[in-house]
Amino acid sequence: MGRIRILSDQVANQIAAGEVVDRPASVVKELLENAIDAGATRIRVEVEGGGRKLIRVTDNGCGMVRDDAMLAFERHATSKIRSSDDLLTISTLGFRGEALPSIASISRLEMETRVAEDASGTLIEIAGGKMLRVEDSGAPPGTTFIIRDLFFNTPARRKFLKSEQTELSHVTALVTHYALAHPQKHFELHSATQNLLMAPPVTRAEERIYQIFGRETHAQLLQMAAERPFDRAGLPEPPPWRRDADYAPPEPGFLRVSGFVSKPELQKLNRNSIYVFVNQRLIRDRLILHAISEAYRNIMPPTSFPVVLMYLEMPPHEVDVNVHPAKTEVRFRQQSQVHDFVRDSIRNTLMRARPAASFLTALTSNPHATPSLMPPISPMPGESAEVEAYRDSEHPPRPEEAAHFELAPPEPLPDPARLPFGEAAAPQEPHGCAAPAFPEDGEVPSLNSLASLKPLGQLRESFILAVNEEGMWIVDQHVAHERVLFEKILRERETEGTQRQRLLMPVLIELLPHQMVLFARIADELERNGFEAEPFGPRSIAVKAAPPGLEGKELERMLVEVLEESVRESQTENLDRLRTRIAASIACHAAIKVNMPLDTARMEWLLAELAKTAHPTNCPHGRPIALRYSWKDIQRAFQRI
Repeated sequence: MGRIRILSDQVANQIAAGEVVDRPASVVKELLENAIDAGATRIRVEVEGGGRKLIRVTDNGCGMVRDDAMLAFERHATSKIRSSDDLLTISTLGFRGEALPSIASISRLEMETRVAEDASGTLIEIAGGKMLRVEDSGAPPGTTFIIRDLFFNTPARRKFLKSEQTELSHVTALVTHYALAHPQKHFELHSATQNLLMAPPVTRAEERIYQIFGRETHAQLLQMAAERPFDRAGLPEPPPWRRDADYAPPEPGFLRVSGFVSKPELQKLNRNSIYVFVNQRLIRDRLILHAISEAYRNIMPPTSFPVVLMYLEMPPHEVDVNVHPAKTEVRFRQQSQVHDFVRDSIRNTLMRARPAASFLTALTSNPHATPSLMPPISPMPGESAEVEAYRDSEHPPRPEEAAHFELAPPEPLPDPARLPFGEAAAPQEPHGCAAPAFPEDGEVPSLNSLASLKPLGQLRESFILAVNEEGMWIVDQHVAHERVLFEKILRERETEGTQRQRLLMPVLIELLPHQMVLFARIADELERNGFEAEPFGPRSIAVKAAPPGLEGKELERMLVEVLEESVRESQTENLDRLRTRIAASIACHAAIKVNMPLDTARMEWLLAELAKTAHPTNCPHGRPIALRYSWKDIQRAFQRI
C-alpha cells in the first residue's frame, strides 16, 4: 500500500488555519478586512476572554445572498479575484479565500448576513468545520460573525495563547490600526467590562489621530505629503502566463506618501509607534522601517525611534501582496525607489519644519519615561532577500527588537452612552468629548527664528541664554557647535575641499591588533576627512595632519572612538554611514566644550551659524540643541493669561 494520501478537507483547513490564525487578533483581522472590503461604514467588535471565549464582529456592509453565504466557507472561494491576471492588481484587503473555512475549522462559528434588497437574511452555524444548520434569519443589512471557543478542537494550539489581557491588547492594537487607516469609517471595540475604543467617522487623518491619541501626541507630529512618478524603466517583467505578443506593460503611475512624523524630541524605545499602511493595508516591512531610520539618522539617537503614521499609495501592480498567508508582508517591485522616496520625504519634512523643542516636551518626551503608543501583534517576519542591500547600513538590532514588531493600544476609554448600531454618531473628541477643535494659534513652533536671537550670557559657562520675540531660549553650546561642524564637514567632503592642519610633531597612537585591521579598512575615508596617518610599526600609527580643532588627547580619543564603533558596526557598513559616523566624531571632539567661557561676539557667531544649518534641532548623536520657553508659556506660568 502506498504511503501518499490526500488529506481530508477538515485537516487541510486546520493546516491552513495554522498559517492564517494564530491568536484571536488574527481572527479579528480577517473579519475586519472582509467588512472593509464589503463597503462597511460602521464596524463593531466585541470580545470576551481576550477573544478566546467570544469574538463578535458586526458590520453594515453589502452582505451576502444565501448561496454566496454557503459558498464562502469552501476553501479558496472568493469574490475578489477571477483569474491569475487579477493577482497583479489586487486592490482589496482579502483575496485568498482561506480565512473563513480556516476560522470555522477551529471554532464554533455563527454567521448572520443579509443584502439590503432581500426581505430576510441567512443564518449559518458551523462547529469544527462541520455545517450544523442553515436557515432564514431576520438579520439587519450587513454581516455579523460570532466566533466562540477558539481552538476548542485543537487544544495544543490553545495552550500557546497568552493571558486574557495580552490577547486583548493584540486585538485592541489591531482595531486601533484599522481605525487609523480608515478615518471615514466608524469603529467600536468592546470587552465584557469596558468600551476600549469608540472612533466615530471623521474627515481627515489628523482628526483621527487627535481623536484616538489626544492633544499631546497630535501636537508633536508634523504633517507630510509628497508624490513622484515611478520610472518606466523599473517596471516589472510580465509573469510567465502573460508573456505574449499582446501584452502591454501597465502605466507606471504615481507613488504618494502622506501622514505624520514626529519631531525629533519625541523619542520611543522601540518601533511600536510606527504605523505603515500601503494602499490602506496594514503592513510590517523592513524596507520601510529602514527608510524611516535613515531619515532620522544623525538627528535622533540610534537607539531611539520616532512616532510615524504613514500612508503609502501606489498602483496595485507596483506592490505584491500575495507573499504571506496572513497578508501582512508585501514586496515592492521597485524597492530602491520606494525606499529612497520614503526616506527623502520624511527628511524634507523635518528640514522644512525645523521644529523647536519646548521645556515641557523635552521633559515629557524622554523615551525611558514614556510608554509607546501601541503592544505586540505578532513576530516580525524574517528579513527578506530584497532588503539585504540595506541591511549592511542598519544598526544590528537588539534581541528584543529583532523578535517583535510591536503595536500597542491606547488607554481604555470611559464607557460612553451606547448607540443602536444602525445610528450614525457625530465625530467625538478623545474619551467621548465634543468634536476636536484644533489649535488656531499659527504654525508649528520652529527654529527659523534662530538668527534673531540675542545672547544674554552663559549659564555655568555651558549653556547660552538668549531671547527674541518668541520667548527665552537655552542653547547647549557644545552640541550647537557640533551640528555646525558636522554639516560643514559633510559639505567639504562632498566638494573634496576638506581642510587639514599639519601637526608640529606626528602624534603616535598605540592600537590593539583588531584596531590596526579596522584602521586599514577605513584609512581612505579618514584621509578624505582631513587626516594624514600611516602605520608606524606593527601596533601603532603616526598622525601627521588632522582636521582643524583636533589635537593632542582629543585627536587620539576621536580616532579610537571611530575604530571602536567600527567593531560594533557591521563589517559591510556602507560608505555613507561610515562617512557620517566619522564626521560626527570629528565634530564632537572639535566642538566648543562645556565649561568654556564665550564672549558676546562668539555667542552671536555660534547662534548665526546654527541658524544656517539644515537640522538645528539636534546634534548628530540626537541630543536636543535648543529649548524654548515661549512667551505664552511665561505668561501662563505667571498667571497673566
